[in-house]
Amino acid sequence: MRVLSVCRLIGVCLLMAAVWQVQAWRYGGRIERLSATQAQAALHQQQAEQDKRLALEQQLNASDQQHVRELSDAQRHQAVLRDRLATADVRLSVLLDASSGCPMPAATAAGGVVHAAPRARLDPAHAQRIIGITDDGDSALIALRACQAYVRAVAR
Repeated sequence: MRVLSVCRLIGVCLLMAAVWQVQAWRYGGRIERLSATQAQAALHQQQAEQDKRLALEQQLNASDQQHVRELSDAQRHQAVLRDRLATADVRLSVLLDASSGCPMPAATAAGGVVHAAPRARLDPAHAQRIIGITDDGDSALIALRACQAYVRAVAR
């Protein structure tokens, strides 16, 4: 009788061990599937982040190229204007305030226009300096727009 009890006890233990092993396999399979799903989700999220970063880099590159073109165009325009001033092809002038009481000779007024306001021509050296100042201002504005575009793109 004791042998039978021991055999039953061993049988129950073996049955419990078998059930335990089956449960462990099932649980292990669930954990594997869950881990694979989480890994795949993380991979998709990482790919999405890389795609967004790449799109941002391309957008910033295009914006940078646009601002470089604008700066180059402005510099080219300023160089043409400086050349035209140097060859006396064009002259800078200022409007004179008739109410200031500062008399100007009639030779400085614009010729051929009857009702035009009186103007005085600027010295070519002063005109070149003014063009240089406006060139620096144009460059600064273009650089400021480039910085603002960069900040807007990165802040999104």
